[in-house]
Amino acid sequence: MSVRGVLVCDMATPQLEFDSDVASRIYRYVERHGSATREEVRDAIRVSESAESKPARSGTEPSVRLPVAEFNDRVDELKAEGHLTERDGKLAVEPDAESRTHESDDFEYEVRPARESDRESVAALIREVADEGGIVVDERVADAIERDGALIRRNERESRMVFVAERIGDDASREIVGWVSLQGFELPAREHTAELTVGVASEYRERGIGGTLLERGMAWADSEDCVKVYQSLPATNEDALELLDDHGWTREATRADHYKVEGDLVDEVQMAKRLD
Repeated sequence: MSVRGVLVCDMATPQLEFDSDVASRIYRYVERHGSATREEVRDAIRVSESAESKPARSGTEPSVRLPVAEFNDRVDELKAEGHLTERDGKLAVEPDAESRTHESDDFEYEVRPARESDRESVAALIREVADEGGIVVDERVADAIERDGALIRRNERESRMVFVAERIGDDASREIVGWVSLQGFELPAREHTAELTVGVASEYRERGIGGTLLERGMAWADSEDCVKVYQSLPATNEDALELLDDHGWTREATRADHYKVEGDLVDEVQMAKRLD
């Protein structure tokens, strides 16, 4: 089961403010690459030798790395301001969201913001669900996650927020069994929209995980001042349609023969739920 949709909101235009150009460049390097060690970032963020506060201009003057103490001070400030986090020796963008533990009939699972270390597992799960043939866009989401080099994106051009559902085993082992992602783009005609996908691994369905993920994504959308959430999916995706029906969504329109699924023409069902 997987669902995709569009959110009318302001999440695509985050207000990013930094105390210095160096701090901005440190953040943007980490955000673009997904994660990096302090040494990798320090080696990439070069400044002019004559004025260490100014970016080096390639080919015009010698460039140097920031002194270790000054660089670490900049990184620690970015962490204190909530722009970056540091886990297992790597810097990454810090999502402004909390983790929550839930119970199914036979196990506990945690819904939490995705970490950069989850990227391969999330992309693989999206492809696994997409291979079932009931959806048409999620494989493209997996492509974007793998191509961009970052799972969480937050810049002036686009935003991507991902939550994962992680099963907690009796032996404290953990397994990602579902996801919900929201992505927005800073384009004039689309600056008010973002795309949503949600899915659960087949062996973990019918346990309420999909609904929990959907509600978590909706709560995040609401916190980002979204007004209305749209879902568009093939009429053959009956599990997803039932999930949305159960959570109070309405069917706004149908486009005939809009998708081709396994060689057959399939209608697209457009659904929506307002948040105001």
